[in-house]
Amino acid sequence: MAAAGLRTVWVLRAAGLRLPLRAGLVPAGAVRRGVLGAPARPVLKLPPGVAWRASRHGSSTAEAPATKVDDDSFLQWFLLLIPVTAFGLGTWQVQRREWKLKLIAELESRIMAEPIPLPADPMELKNLEYRPVKVRGHFDHSKELYIMPRTMVDPAREAQEAGRISSSTESGAYVVTPFHCSELGITILVNRGFVPRKKMNPDTRQKGQIEGEVDLVGMVRLTETRKPFVPENNPERNHWYYRDLEAMARITGADPVFIDANFQSTVPGGPIGGQTRVTLRNEHMQYIITWYGLCAATSYLWFKKFLRRTPGI
Repeated sequence: MAAAGLRTVWVLRAAGLRLPLRAGLVPAGAVRRGVLGAPARPVLKLPPGVAWRASRHGSSTAEAPATKVDDDSFLQWFLLLIPVTAFGLGTWQVQRREWKLKLIAELESRIMAEPIPLPADPMELKNLEYRPVKVRGHFDHSKELYIMPRTMVDPAREAQEAGRISSSTESGAYVVTPFHCSELGITILVNRGFVPRKKMNPDTRQKGQIEGEVDLVGMVRLTETRKPFVPENNPERNHWYYRDLEAMARITGADPVFIDANFQSTVPGGPIGGQTRVTLRNEHMQYIITWYGLCAATSYLWFKKFLRRTPGI
């Protein structure tokens, strides 16, 4: 029967392979018997050069769940960083708010304090910003400087216009005038106050140019650094956009000491005093609510995802 060239196809289902076996691999009629006489499974004889490849499907199937468990575990602890970080930032803002409230209270007490004589040593002024001081002397109106553009500080008007898109505020400048202190023998810079743009020329406000010795009360101010988008000062044109005390002192021959005259220094026809703008932003409560709210929301989602294992999330 082998000589007859009978072509028989054996389908081998080992490891998912379909292996056609040609006739001749097992002689016709050669069927082995088991111990009890039952036909045994055919003996597979592979042709020379054909190697047996064992199935790896079982090991791959076992490795897949283990890899998925590892990935889920890493994702679980990685996403937990979001609520933990939000909680830390919220706590930090609580501490910042306490610091800011103390700073505001200290500033308010300093502003409301009784005026003290201006210290003779300029180095003492570094710790006295916004502290009222009193001086006696006379102005040198021939060396006025102009800080611009500025708007007049008017708390009542600003409270009424709060929330409006547009404002009726008139633009102008602060008039800074050298003031010779007769008791200390030094010349300082005094911000006399606000004038509208049309009154910047001193010839238009001669009535307000004070002559002779006067007593003056003002708040100590320190030098400023230029903020982003603020133009550079232009001393040649007498246009100043921020307080540079060293440069102002060189131009006028005064000492680098600067005070804002109070509102009581205002005279008819002259600059309007009391132009000290004291603003300390305290928005930390908004940040606290934001960070703690984010912490609560992400903690809830993390709990549902990894602890309750809610389907579909």
